[in-house]
Amino acid sequence: MTHMRNLMSIAVKKWKRILIWSVVFCLVLAIPAYYWFYLARPVGAGPAGPSVSGEQFQQVWSERNVLLLGWGDSITAGFGMKAGYGFVERMCDNPPDEFDDMKEIYLRKVLPNITIRNLSVSGSTSLEHRQWLDTKLETQPDDVFGLVVMTTGGNDLIHSYGQRPPKEGAMYGATLEQAGPWIDNFRHRLDEMLIEITNKFPGGCVIFLADIYDPTDDVGDAASAMLPAWRDGIKILAGYNAILRQAAVRHDNVFAVPLHAAFLGHGTHCKQFWRKHYCWEDPSYWFGENLEDPNIRGFDAVRRIFMIEIAKEWKRFVE
Repeated sequence: MTHMRNLMSIAVKKWKRILIWSVVFCLVLAIPAYYWFYLARPVGAGPAGPSVSGEQFQQVWSERNVLLLGWGDSITAGFGMKAGYGFVERMCDNPPDEFDDMKEIYLRKVLPNITIRNLSVSGSTSLEHRQWLDTKLETQPDDVFGLVVMTTGGNDLIHSYGQRPPKEGAMYGATLEQAGPWIDNFRHRLDEMLIEITNKFPGGCVIFLADIYDPTDDVGDAASAMLPAWRDGIKILAGYNAILRQAAVRHDNVFAVPLHAAFLGHGTHCKQFWRKHYCWEDPSYWFGENLEDPNIRGFDAVRRIFMIEIAKEWKRFVE
């Protein structure tokens, strides 16, 4: 019996050691795995976003005087980018270190009489964008055609980041019911803006209007971005985006630019391969440190997405 007890004691000790080392082994694997899949934000390198066909950039679209107008918030303002690398400037002219696939694909090549005026302001909301139209943008000469690129509404959603009670223009943390009137107001405000911008260009204009991206990759877990929980955030974002996309239906000279779809898979869940929006070709993070704006690769993607939509409608520039 004593011998049997000794054998059992040895076996128990052996299995305890195996269990302990198994736990240690799992922890050794689990900690870096958790970091890689939940905390890592690899930016990657090289071009980002869809390829832009160079076919439509082989001949001049129009000799007209064209004003490339940037209107809206920090995305259009190019927040955090050095001169020449915000998406508005980069659409117009290639920077010296342009990626090979985008060399010779720029607007000045096809619109030789283009000028840039970027009136966007970082941190601004759609309420301010509507207000500023009366003072910042004057009516243009009859011989000027307007090419307007616009991002608006994003700051309406995120301002305050839950640090203050939600309100119109700073609705982070609001319920869908609470935000309902503010969403309706955004629809009316956006229509007024689009009509007013169009009226500022008696020589004609087209407006390329982006929807709003989601840094949580359509998961809606604000905590993944170290922000307070927001139960109805995804629903309110969807309400704003529906209005932005429907603007292209309501206004003949307005065209939707799908930033939301293009940025899915490049937010806080970019390394989680089991997510439906995981991007196998480029599982990298396109957002800046402030979360609100793209990083340099994200701005490259924004430039490409706008260029694709503009190229689709280039015939509208023909006299």
